[in-house]
Amino acid sequence: MTHMMMQPPTDVKLVRCCSIWRALEDVGDVPTMLILEAFWLGERRFDGFQKRTGLLKALLSQRLKQMVAAGLFEKRLYCERPPRYEYVTTEKGRDLYWVALAMLRWEQKWGGSKAKFHVRLQHRSCGGTNIEPVPYSLSAQSPFTARDVSWQHGPGMGWVTPRHSRRRKPRGEDAGAENNLLDVILRVLGDRWASLILRSIFTGFRKYDEIQKDAAIATNILADRLQWLMDMGLIHKRLYSEAPPRYEYRLSEAGIDYYPVLVMLMVWGDRWYLTPEGPPLLLSHRHTGKPLQPVMACSCCHAPLDPAEVDFTIEPIDGEGRQVFATS
Repeated sequence: MTHMMMQPPTDVKLVRCCSIWRALEDVGDVPTMLILEAFWLGERRFDGFQKRTGLLKALLSQRLKQMVAAGLFEKRLYCERPPRYEYVTTEKGRDLYWVALAMLRWEQKWGGSKAKFHVRLQHRSCGGTNIEPVPYSLSAQSPFTARDVSWQHGPGMGWVTPRHSRRRKPRGEDAGAENNLLDVILRVLGDRWASLILRSIFTGFRKYDEIQKDAAIATNILADRLQWLMDMGLIHKRLYSEAPPRYEYRLSEAGIDYYPVLVMLMVWGDRWYLTPEGPPLLLSHRHTGKPLQPVMACSCCHAPLDPAEVDFTIEPIDGEGRQVFATS
């Protein structure tokens, strides 16, 4: 990617606050992502969320309250005696669909041999079966990758004094229930710091001090997350100075392919957190200069995917990585 850099307006400690940053404040949390996944799979009630996510009841209750306050869900009474509620998605919550498709695409490609399920998508609009969601540019009428895109700051780029809510990074098996579909990608996007580090690297900040300043991460957290992202296979270290030894952090192929997830998160954030000045980031095709206009499209007909036109089935995978198909 190529880009144009911009410096903060003062010497006060400020960080870039783009739509990705703002969006991660609402969804950059593993329990939140587990609840959203459970909702996408049909859960609507507290007991169903608890069973599928494996979250403790107190934590689940807290996160559901936060998601209602953030405008992702609404509570609806379905039983008066005793009063019981179910959760329905708002337009803002439904608009996360392309983020979910980008996550699913990455997980099925890079999630590894531990995957327990395969999601088969059917696009009713064109009749395509077993389609793949494709990162697609409407302006170029072609798929795109991170290597095709350049960026520059837009009129809505903000500089803020960083204030972060405290969040614990789940480790190992405590990241959620065993039956979640989105395992690796959910833990990455659900860790705000990991996503902000990847945002920094994608926008040209590759050295430790550069990343620390760009994302305003405490040094102990940054060191932990960099090692974690290396262990996950999304980045690697490269020596650029021998005396003293200095390293920069580069994306692996799996890390580069994470880019559409961030782009779709930006698209969502641009819609729901946009300032009157305009978008914080402007994406364009590196060779043509045209605006990117990104969508998640059908691999068969290249039309933008709408949840009302897409059916899915979940197929288990056996211990040797083979899909297990149901028989009549």
